[in-house]
Amino acid sequence: MEVLREWDVKVKLVKTKRGTILHMIELEPGHFYLEQNPLKDSKYGVVYRRIKGNFPEFYMFWEIKNNRYTGKLLAGAFLEKEEIDDFITQLAKSEEYKMFEDVRENVEELEK
Repeated sequence: MEVLREWDVKVKLVKTKRGTILHMIELEPGHFYLEQNPLKDSKYGVVYRRIKGNFPEFYMFWEIKNNRYTGKLLAGAFLEKEEIDDFITQLAKSEEYKMFEDVRENVEELEK
């Protein structure tokens, strides 16, 4: 692999004014992704809480640029092999993908 662009990213643990501990991914000053508050009784807070009940290592982050939400969401999960199919089935609402082969590319080493 050839590195085309590189960022210095900081991952922080922050505490909100109400005392909730959230993850923050800072790309640069004024541009970061803030974890959805699972304790918030809002549309996305409720669904985030439910998803994390099934998949504790699932995360949702809202992009914030210049102190404004951009409306973009970064979502992902750290899953063990045995959790992947269940997670994807729930997301896709289908098991059709299981008909395909589990093909994995060889990981290329980074050029120096």
